[in-house]
Amino acid sequence: MTFSISKSVSKIKAYEAGKPLKEVAREYGITSAVKLASNENPFGYSPKVARAVQDQLGAMNRYPEPVAHDLVKKMAARYGIGPEHIVLGNGSDDIIALLAHGFLNPGEEAVMPLPSFLMYEISVKTAKGVPVMVPLADFTTNLEGLIRAITPKTRMVFITNPFNPTGATLTAEEFMDFSARVPEDVLIIVDEAYIEFVRDNRVYNALADPLADARIVTLRTFSKAYGLAGFRIGYGIMDQEIARILNRIRQPFNVNSLAQVAAKAAFEDQDFLNYSITAIHQGLDYLIKELTAMGLTVLPTQSNFFMVDVAQEAAGVFQAMLKEGVIVRSMASYGFDTFLRINAGTPEENRACIHALKRVLKG
Repeated sequence: MTFSISKSVSKIKAYEAGKPLKEVAREYGITSAVKLASNENPFGYSPKVARAVQDQLGAMNRYPEPVAHDLVKKMAARYGIGPEHIVLGNGSDDIIALLAHGFLNPGEEAVMPLPSFLMYEISVKTAKGVPVMVPLADFTTNLEGLIRAITPKTRMVFITNPFNPTGATLTAEEFMDFSARVPEDVLIIVDEAYIEFVRDNRVYNALADPLADARIVTLRTFSKAYGLAGFRIGYGIMDQEIARILNRIRQPFNVNSLAQVAAKAAFEDQDFLNYSITAIHQGLDYLIKELTAMGLTVLPTQSNFFMVDVAQEAAGVFQAMLKEGVIVRSMASYGFDTFLRINAGTPEENRACIHALKRVLKG
């Protein structure tokens, strides 16, 4: 039997996640593989998370709170905003989808960099919208190109800061100049999934002055710096009217109970967060120093990952690294044929990566 599917959905390219550790174990028989492909926190999560989750297990026969009151209250207090400005999601990609479905009519446009997080494009297409792609300029967001791409049909524009996969950033001055040129009726969605790793204080931070511009929707996640990727929880901070629309159309229990208590515990433990960030910065410095000494070009980064030019087809290097038990990410599918993306791991993982890459490149 043949079913008719949406024309917009038929053109969607499926999201390709980083290769899981279990898959490498099955395919190559390697039980101690190192994964540096998905920009995760290699140091895990706060010990307080484990205790909070354990305490919650006895109540898992009940539905979760629809709004995660305690977590939202903590977040609102830290950012100096009202809880009505916060929307939680099953990862920040859940909120991206809600924005597309809430604010795009069929045929209306969303402007975004090319390449960028694939869920921008997927969400826009499933909402019957039209993604308008603007190629990068020197591995960073082409702000001038984004402005030129805006038409009367444009309803939203996506900014990723720091940018994935290149690690590039926008300064506060650059962003403010850009936003001043965006029409008043266009949402500016600022994805700050990696903002906690930024070391340069010139980089734009949307929550340094939250809600100063009603058009700006700030997206953040607990998956990266907080180490809660498996729990699936992210959040958006936005104008109250935008939040009201998203809360109207989201699933009533889109964030499960374990994710809610895990996020609250992680958010409260700033000591563990600071420890993780410091250790990741040290790992980045080690990796970049070693790769540079090997004669490879590493792009500047303000995230927990970087792109490195291996001066040959990255897809082949990626496969060879798998056989060495190290999972990295080939950027060939992003159009960067000779680049790998690598995130910082533990000291042991970082050393294993360097040793494996030296063997592969010699081979």
